[in-house]
Amino acid sequence: MQIGIIAGIGALPLIIAGDAKVRGYRVVTAAIENLASPGLEEVSDEIRWINAGKLGELIKFFAKNKIEEIILAGKVPKSLLYKSKITPDLRAVKVLLSLKDRSDDSILYAITRELESEGIRILDTTAFSPHLLTPEGVLTEDSPSRDEWKDVEFGWGIAREIGRLDIGQTVVVKDRAVMAVEAIEGTDEAIRRGGKWAGDGAVVVKVSKPQQDMRLDVPVIGLDTLKAMIDVRARVLAVEAQRSIILEREKLAAEASGAGITVVGYRRDA
Repeated sequence: MQIGIIAGIGALPLIIAGDAKVRGYRVVTAAIENLASPGLEEVSDEIRWINAGKLGELIKFFAKNKIEEIILAGKVPKSLLYKSKITPDLRAVKVLLSLKDRSDDSILYAITRELESEGIRILDTTAFSPHLLTPEGVLTEDSPSRDEWKDVEFGWGIAREIGRLDIGQTVVVKDRAVMAVEAIEGTDEAIRRGGKWAGDGAVVVKVSKPQQDMRLDVPVIGLDTLKAMIDVRARVLAVEAQRSIILEREKLAAEASGAGITVVGYRRDA
């Protein structure tokens, strides 16, 4: 048995690779240059470092290793398209030219179709690591105050709407007012931007999109998210239960409690 991983930023690819190996899988990793962790060298049975724009090279690498199933793990920032960090090959150019727009979903589904055309199926991000899914309930020592719960409810509706529009997955709110909406800069920078406006006590809400495909761009929080909140003295992080990922959950909960930050796995039907 073997599994392919396309590895971007962060610890998620390392965790998934490790969990796959525990299950007896051979791990074949396409690690994105300048993004993926060097630690993947140790947990991969086969690895190649590939420029984010070399879609043809990536497909040939998986074909050579007879990979039929892969997992996408770790962020590959869309901002690379605008910073000349990507040198697209002909296959990537073809995909880019086929797009109706450059929203996250449009790009990811176009890449998915290209991979599927070569017989490569993408699995849910947590297929090997269900323990990463955010549980429901308060995960830290303290619970949100009544006013903070009101901010969570308010922010939830806003975050779901920007998710539906495929703008981002995170909002920063305070006193039922929006301080920042995540766009191309990503969650951590949105938190810092919103926190500057909010001052002490911001509430951060991160959700999956209503149309969330659990194979693609699943919401992830980790210690970097917590650091951004500490930097701006934010107070509450509410993340969607069972449809998001928390990395190093126990450590994150302990450090959040120590910093006076409440973390909640939140769930609402609508």
